Amino acid sequence: MSLAAAAPVVDPGTSTGRGRTTIVPRALDRVVAAVTADTFGVAARTVHVDLSDRDGLLAMRVRTPIRIVSLERVKQVSAVVETSGGTVLQQAANGQKTINARVTALTGAEIAHITVELTGIEVHREKRVT
Repeated sequence: MSLAAAAPVVDPGTSTGRGRTTIVPRALDRVVAAVTADTFGVAARTVHVDLSDRDGLLAMRVRTPIRIVSLERVKQVSAVVETSGGTVLQQAANGQKTINARVTALTGAEIAHITVELTGIEVHREKRVT
């Protein structure tokens, strides 16, 4: 299956059996980048996506920074790691699951594999409330 055909989008309840709707690779790339950016709290322009076909299923490699709380904040409030989504590795694993579920829901693509490569961090600085 080509990438253009990797994500057929058809509502079975309204299908007449005529024609076919597909998502072109560029659009699929942008959907994956937007979902990844939203998942990790970063700008979509900082996310890089590689898509490939793996035995008719979609394989994805995403390279993205991740947004984390500052070490200063972690020193002040030890529970902030858990309340902000866990360790970096936990956030990456959870992010992988979230990306899989959301991309599948949005595109209908069957996903074989997702590799998440963290390329850097963006420190989330909390604003003071006065």
